[in-house]
Amino acid sequence: MIPQALIDGLIAGAVIGLGAIGVTLTYSILGFANFAHGEFISWGAYFALAVSSLLGYLFAGLATPIGPFSFGWSLPIATVAAAGLTAGLALLADLLLFGRLRARRSAVIILVIASFGAALTLRNLLEFIFTSAPAYYTRSLQIALRFGHVRATPDQLFSLAVTAVLVAALHLLLTRTAIGRAMRAVSENPALAGVTGIDVRRVMRIVWILGAGLAAVAGVVTGLLVQIRPEMGLDLLLPLFAASILGGIGSVPGAMLAGLIVGVAEALAVQWIGAQWRAAVAFVILVAILLVRPQGLFGRTE
Repeated sequence: MIPQALIDGLIAGAVIGLGAIGVTLTYSILGFANFAHGEFISWGAYFALAVSSLLGYLFAGLATPIGPFSFGWSLPIATVAAAGLTAGLALLADLLLFGRLRARRSAVIILVIASFGAALTLRNLLEFIFTSAPAYYTRSLQIALRFGHVRATPDQLFSLAVTAVLVAALHLLLTRTAIGRAMRAVSENPALAGVTGIDVRRVMRIVWILGAGLAAVAGVVTGLLVQIRPEMGLDLLLPLFAASILGGIGSVPGAMLAGLIVGVAEALAVQWIGAQWRAAVAFVILVAILLVRPQGLFGRTE
């Protein structure tokens, strides 16, 4: 049972890692903990549901399952659209709320409290539009593939592959491109980066786009493997922050690795202690890291 718990934990941890990357980028470059990030996960999942349903209605062939997977081409197309729509939602939130607060030089705590308000607004708006009833991308049943003593469905393996590709692409973006170097410069010292000619506002917009886009993909993966609910982002919020702090603020590989660690820890807790204690695991990890190594695994001491 332990190997199976490890596989289940890695799959759950991949989702946590994707969301944690957005949290760590937002914190390191925008300078505050965005508690509305979980809602971007929920909105991304519902955006994909709406687009996928529309495509399936207009083009029935797109809803036909692809090979061993439970979904058709309508879902990958809808995921790309959902990433763009969620990025637009994040930019709108920044334009109407966070950007105005930054322009007034509001304290960090004001931005954090504002993100709480934004999260409540987005969650209730989502529930108002789509209701609180669970939804699904597909109800097709899958036969799990066996690998020795462990099992995994094609959808789960696909989700792991997508996560790996996205993390690798983002790492290359941050380390091998001009915009990646600009993002690192703004993370180190926004004022100095602006003096050297870097467009700080453009960098901030790109951070919103990347973070929200990854959150949307995390939402789609969660909805594909479990179900879609307005509270799904809220349920993931504590694990996201635990992973971002464990990995070290600003470290994309650290956030991904920490997400896997949190996911595996939760799966083992379910196996050894009971499912009712799963939610406490992320909190225990968060407190332990803050006490033992506040800078995280890959973070640097200020």
